[in-house]
Amino acid sequence: MGRIAVIGWGSLLWDLDDLTPKVSGDWKVAGGPRLPFEFVRVSDKRKKALVVVIDYEHGVECATSFIESARTQLHDAVDDLAARERTTKEYIGHCDLNGNGAAHIAPNASNTVQHWLNGNGFDGAVWTDLPGNFQERLSQPFSLEAAMRYLQGLQGDARTEAKCYITNAPANIDTPLRTALVTQAWWRDIPF
Repeated sequence: MGRIAVIGWGSLLWDLDDLTPKVSGDWKVAGGPRLPFEFVRVSDKRKKALVVVIDYEHGVECATSFIESARTQLHDAVDDLAARERTTKEYIGHCDLNGNGAAHIAPNASNTVQHWLNGNGFDGAVWTDLPGNFQERLSQPFSLEAAMRYLQGLQGDARTEAKCYITNAPANIDTPLRTALVTQAWWRDIPF
């Protein structure tokens, strides 16, 4: 195939984990395609913190970042990212210059990424395609108020992890929840 971009926007940027030997170069922060994001996923891996995912309902467009995969075959890059995310391949979006590929949770993202590929020297791209699960996990629809109540109710390590994750997300991932949290004294007072 050729050159493949790994597109990221959350913890992947500061924690490549086992993806480290499978990429080359540095992250091009805010150089990737613009997609809508919000912190609408309760993550077991992150001690029940809210993590950021592509979300066409509640999210706002933000620039993603990218790094080059060391792989030259799209299916290998999909496997690598699935292993890092500890998920199955169905939750890894991917596409090539011809529009071949899949994104099950956020299918509109494929068109955006394909368009971005056309002008950036890559032949394909992979990205995490995990769903938001706020309503499923918390039995209430996502809203800024509900998310802030949820975060405020976290205790101990879970609260610290939530603060760490949201704070460490790249500055260009400027979602409504993140913007609302910086105005909250209780949020600013959480050490991490």
